[in-house]
Amino acid sequence: MIRTSLLALALASAATAAAAQAADPHAGHAMPAQPAAPADPHAGHAMPAAPEPLKATSPSQPTQGSEASAAPADPHAGHAMPAQPAVPTDPHAGHTMAPMEGGQTAADLPVGNAPGPAVITDNVADQVFGSEPMQRARGILADEHGGSRVSKLQADLLEWAPNGDRYSWEVEGWYGGDINRFVFKTEGEGQSREGVEAAEVQLLYSRAVARYTDVQVGIRYDLEPRSRAYATLAVDAMFPYWFEAEGSLFLSEKGDLLARVEGSYDFRLTQRLILQPRAELEFAAQDIPESEIGSGLSTGELGLRLRYEIRREFAPYIGVSYERAFGDTAGFVRARGEDVKSTRFVVGLRAWF
Repeated sequence: MIRTSLLALALASAATAAAAQAADPHAGHAMPAQPAAPADPHAGHAMPAAPEPLKATSPSQPTQGSEASAAPADPHAGHAMPAQPAVPTDPHAGHTMAPMEGGQTAADLPVGNAPGPAVITDNVADQVFGSEPMQRARGILADEHGGSRVSKLQADLLEWAPNGDRYSWEVEGWYGGDINRFVFKTEGEGQSREGVEAAEVQLLYSRAVARYTDVQVGIRYDLEPRSRAYATLAVDAMFPYWFEAEGSLFLSEKGDLLARVEGSYDFRLTQRLILQPRAELEFAAQDIPESEIGSGLSTGELGLRLRYEIRREFAPYIGVSYERAFGDTAGFVRARGEDVKSTRFVVGLRAWF
């Protein structure tokens, strides 16, 4: 009974193994040859051995492989490298370049004075948009680039001195462009109880002759202390660092020659607080007894004013002004019983629009 069971188990196992082994579906078929593996590009080359990893050593032990400082073997040894492209030929090779005269660079050369190009009269845009609209556009462009007419009226001094109850003014206005202008000036002083003591008006033609320099010609007319007209020649300039200066010559209808020099400078303590020193000197070529003016340096004034610009065009100020008469003019002042020098504290306003 046991033998029969073992024999049946052996036959079942053999049948299961035969069923598990399937027939090869490609049996009897000719298979295509497999492509050959690509040749090793480094075949036949001796490749350098990979460097051994560094081992931590103590400061007292020498580093393993100290001879590794030698250069490693070139991995491309034995390979034919492709030729490098040829460097393009220098187009200036063989030419002798002339050096700049005096070792100058282009920035050092003087500015040329070549005449400007001829004015264009056959504007192509006129054929597309019409001559009238284009002429109006060109007029706007010219105004925006210096051809416009503008005006300004500025009161440099409008002040009152509590000690002595005196007042004074200095006002200037102009109208025109960057080159040609009409200029109006007036200045004077007086006392509250006695009225205006000195006043003058100037009407001038001003022309820019250089950068920040205008030449002015015209007339000056004195209203007080007596009426008198003068031919006027003046130079108004601004020097580096914004130092303003003006010099004037006056020739009266009676042949009297006078001169005036004045200047000022703005020290900007802050963006709105400005300290301004001012100076004014007057000269005469001869004695003028009816005007109580002596020859040479006649009068001088030094002032120091501190203003605060609430707005750029509106700035109240306080300051001090020192005046003195010199030479024969001082003699005329003494003859009137007055001091030849005086110091006044002033409050005032500087404004423009």
